[in-house]
Amino acid sequence: MAKYDDKDDSVVVIIGSGAGGGTLANELCQKGVKVVILEAGGRESPASFIQDEWKSFGQLAWLDKRTTSGSWRIARDFPNLPAWICKTVGGTTTHWAGASLRFQAHEFEARTAYGDIKGSNLLDWPISLAEMEPYYARAEDKMSVTRSNGIPGLPGNNNFKILYSGATRLGYKEVSTGHMAINSIARDGRAPCIQQGFCFQGCKAAAKWSTLYTEIPKAEASGKLDLRTQCHVARIEHDQGGKATAVVYFDRDGKEQRQAARVVCVAGNSIETPRLLLLSESARFKDGLANSSGQVGRNYMRHTTGSVYAVFDKPVHMYRGTTMAGIVQDEARHDPARGFAGGYELETISLGLPFYAAFFDPGAWGGDFASYMDDYVKTAGLWIVGEDLPQETNRITLNHAVKDQFGLPVPNVHYDDHPNDAAMRDHAFKQSSAIYEAAGAVRTFHTPPYPSTHNLGTCRMSRKADDGVCDKHGRAHDVPNLFISDGSQFTTSATENPTLTIVSLAIRQAEYIAGSMSRKEL
Repeated sequence: MAKYDDKDDSVVVIIGSGAGGGTLANELCQKGVKVVILEAGGRESPASFIQDEWKSFGQLAWLDKRTTSGSWRIARDFPNLPAWICKTVGGTTTHWAGASLRFQAHEFEARTAYGDIKGSNLLDWPISLAEMEPYYARAEDKMSVTRSNGIPGLPGNNNFKILYSGATRLGYKEVSTGHMAINSIARDGRAPCIQQGFCFQGCKAAAKWSTLYTEIPKAEASGKLDLRTQCHVARIEHDQGGKATAVVYFDRDGKEQRQAARVVCVAGNSIETPRLLLLSESARFKDGLANSSGQVGRNYMRHTTGSVYAVFDKPVHMYRGTTMAGIVQDEARHDPARGFAGGYELETISLGLPFYAAFFDPGAWGGDFASYMDDYVKTAGLWIVGEDLPQETNRITLNHAVKDQFGLPVPNVHYDDHPNDAAMRDHAFKQSSAIYEAAGAVRTFHTPPYPSTHNLGTCRMSRKADDGVCDKHGRAHDVPNLFISDGSQFTTSATENPTLTIVSLAIRQAEYIAGSMSRKEL
């Protein structure tokens, strides 16, 4: 692994090592670009992953102070955990389901397709599906996504078989074990999935794609990557012309350090990325770095979610096999006749009994609650993933009244459901219950949304500088050598799980950055 001097201003500094940052780093390193990754967390491995949900949560999750406001139920149930992301090398690719789906064409043109929806801040992306398709193909190959590149789908467990039975009886056609970044066959030097279950909290077989043991080691092998762990970034500095010049961070000993940079790429997730830009205010950027539009932190999206579980008269053992073992995609379309814009997917889910109890209905107790816990082995479950409309008022701000361990204002996450979200969730709850009833469920029940794992927007792409934070390459409108390299750049959320698109955008962004550097434009 390389080691660069902190005054070396020829390096690209990437903040974060997850789906966006880790992929971008490897792509740049393979092109001969010198890269420094500043990762706030430590480095784990498949060998060190813990297959105990609570202990794993302590090992991988981002547990720094945060506050919450708004009418969403998370503000009541989990006020200090608005999002479930990871603070570790590999970011949230160490704790994800693996679902890897391409956006649909109309989802890149949501403002055009959906029209003017009151209360929303819809905008068309400055890129199209046609432009993204080559990068989707490269990402699918890189991530070994099933049902692409001749890779077979994963086998279906009992949880999927029940979903398939009920869904097909209702007339749904697009029901499968999905497009998953989980090896169904040995590939890329990694073994196939062994279907052991309880795999959200780190894949001990390394069958599920993660930048931790794919992109990062390949970048290190190139001799171009300097990975620095337990380095918490505090601000980005710039020169008099507004060009980013350095990144200031606290190292593992809490000592302030400064790394010079030719290019800075921020990939800290849709909460930490806008927080960092807001913390980087200056005389030139009084409202935060790259924030002349006032859009930094705004349009926070988390997908419209909820879960439905069903109890059957015989054991299901939903926890055996892949956690997200199947999907129904028929509702992932734009059909205003249903009473809402955009679409949703239904994806199987399984939680271990402790997490299942914690997220079932926070605060619930008594005989009814106990009866569902008793029937855990007879239970099947699914998760709703639906398009969440951007709203300017859903935003990340700095809470100056609460400080983190470094004395910095913590991020406050404010969120209110849009009426479109509520209508979509109600429709999805109804259809999900119908699926399980068609499969012979004894009873079904709905659970409220969990702390979000899909955090999007807050530094969105836009054609015009007044409408967003970055352009179609993720390059900040206001700062020529500053890039947004994670889900923060999403203009809208679309229906699909976001990781494949984040990786595809990172591949595309690496091409742009490397090309611009070679032409001396950066």
